[in-house]
Amino acid sequence: MATVKNPLLALPGVGPKRAALLEKLGLHTPEDLVRFYPRAYEDRTKLVAVAELEAGVPACFIASVVTNPQSHAIPKPGGRRLELVKVTVADDTARLHLTFFNQGYLAEKLHRGDTYCFYGTLTGDYLGYAMTNPLFEPVEAAGVLTRRILPVYSLTAGLTNKMAAQAVQAAMAVVPFAEPLPEALRARYDLCGAAEALREIHNPSSADALENARRRLIFEEFYVFFAALSLMRARRTVVSVPPYEETELSEFENALPFALTGAQKRVIAEILRDFRSGRPMSRLVQGDVGSGKTMVAAAAAFCAAKNGRQTALLAPTEILARQHFERLSPLLAPLGVRCCLLTGSLTPTQKRDLRARIAAGEFDIVIGTHALLTETTVFSALGLVVADEQHRFGVAQRAALLEKGAHPHLLLMSATPIPRTLALMMYGDLEVSVIDELPPGRQPVETFLVNESYRARLNGFIRKQAEEGHQCFIVCPAIEEGETEDLKAAEQWAQTLKERVFPHLRVALLHGKMKGAEKEDVMGRFAAGEFDLLVSTTVIEVGVDVPNATLMVVENADRFGLSQLHQLRGRIGRGSAKSYCILVSDNKGAETIRRLRALCATHDGFRIAEEDLKLRGPGDFFGSRQHGLPVFRLGDLAQDLSVLQQAQQAAAETVSADAPLPDGLREAVQKLLEQGENGLN
Repeated sequence: MATVKNPLLALPGVGPKRAALLEKLGLHTPEDLVRFYPRAYEDRTKLVAVAELEAGVPACFIASVVTNPQSHAIPKPGGRRLELVKVTVADDTARLHLTFFNQGYLAEKLHRGDTYCFYGTLTGDYLGYAMTNPLFEPVEAAGVLTRRILPVYSLTAGLTNKMAAQAVQAAMAVVPFAEPLPEALRARYDLCGAAEALREIHNPSSADALENARRRLIFEEFYVFFAALSLMRARRTVVSVPPYEETELSEFENALPFALTGAQKRVIAEILRDFRSGRPMSRLVQGDVGSGKTMVAAAAAFCAAKNGRQTALLAPTEILARQHFERLSPLLAPLGVRCCLLTGSLTPTQKRDLRARIAAGEFDIVIGTHALLTETTVFSALGLVVADEQHRFGVAQRAALLEKGAHPHLLLMSATPIPRTLALMMYGDLEVSVIDELPPGRQPVETFLVNESYRARLNGFIRKQAEEGHQCFIVCPAIEEGETEDLKAAEQWAQTLKERVFPHLRVALLHGKMKGAEKEDVMGRFAAGEFDLLVSTTVIEVGVDVPNATLMVVENADRFGLSQLHQLRGRIGRGSAKSYCILVSDNKGAETIRRLRALCATHDGFRIAEEDLKLRGPGDFFGSRQHGLPVFRLGDLAQDLSVLQQAQQAAAETVSADAPLPDGLREAVQKLLEQGENGLN
């Protein structure tokens, strides 16, 4: 609730009730109101002749009153009355009947023979066309209600758009307009000043002026963000660590049963440069499922071990941690690099003994789950932290692991391809490496889009794959029947397949509401070949390799983002057999069909991510604010990419210059940094 100390109360027209409503919208100061940008606009500048009015389309028109206003009172239950005022107006093209409800005073305000500008929506049926409760003002008026672009604000119950607009204008009259953009920069990119931009964004004088204001304020948002990001990077690189000695990787490469790709070698070289820099590495390695991120992490861990440092490899699930251990231990053991597996399923005695050996430095690489994060897990010389499927871990969890060493290097791995620009937004001060090449011999997954009419053929194909000894994922967007209308529900669909469609096949169910141990048991048994079909929700997005799985069927595929579908598709095609992904959707929307066919046409995760960003926005990539995605008031990461790139370049130049930051920019950056995770990760 607003108090007497609330600075909003100092604004004309803002009392305790209105201040409380504004606070519900997160508006606590006049400065907040100035940056409370409209969510939309009503363009009332275009005048239309009465004869050209279209039913259902709001429009402005100028007309004269041609009849005396007539008042009518209609009795209602409870002794109340409904007041009607009817009047006819006309211009040179046609007449129009207007009706006003419960505005009896208008009978005295509208005068026959006078001309007004009206704004309203035409309605009509077989009885003819009319308009109800249009806004109007004398034609000679300045254009408060009509002939202007009207801002439309986000509201809450009890707060009207007029109230919000009045509060904003009151704040605009008292808040000084700080200018974070240097004059030379504004001239370079043809940007208007802050004062002009803020006036036009709240009260546009024209469509062109509004667009100029938006572009300037979007540039400012991105510019301040990247300036703050650059300063964060500068501050965090002050810490020095002993640089790693040059490590000969030929021994590691010769031990591999395959050749590293060019992309893997490039990323490994970037990591080794970080190791030799004398500063703690903070790097994200992103690439498609199967691009070889694990081998990149193994090379980094090998280098750390040769320099007397331990590596902690954090995996989101026990089964994934075990997979890493089973893959890396036999590979690295002959090279003298010792691995161990620390998970929650070990007995207390096993955990205690293993932790003692880790603390004594007997292991070079410790692979595990959240058990690595406990206070009882102590390292003797932690030099590298690797987080696999890093989006499953929050900032605090990564920080807890980093605190177990003296400024260890940090390597994050993600199998969700993200456009580079968006990755920079999401991961703050991380350097970003991209593995954009798949190992040779990896067969692309053939992807098809079908509808329900193909169900019988699809069931036959599933049966054939099972008969040939292969396994199949069936992904549903919902868990329980009725959870969401028209969606295949995992539980009910699994039962149907098991009892009616494939009674002779072994069918399992997996979803996010199951307990962790239960999920891992089901996934482990499926990987071991104990089930033919696994009906699942998107919980399999991050999972173990099942080389024997050659088919994935995605039900209601239109309900998933392209990046998510691509991530799911990456669960198959891990073996030597030909693999297939079938997208099932009855959605006939042209945009939906185009989107799903785009997935069928390419296996390039980064191209898919770019397309998804355009279609769905950044929310499809991230599910939680803890991941560090900044919230921009105006800027759109997909639509305003060119402005973003300009602002990014300009901010880098400003921060790298010897001169101190301009006052306005310094204040804006400081404010953003004070917001913490709400502004920057």
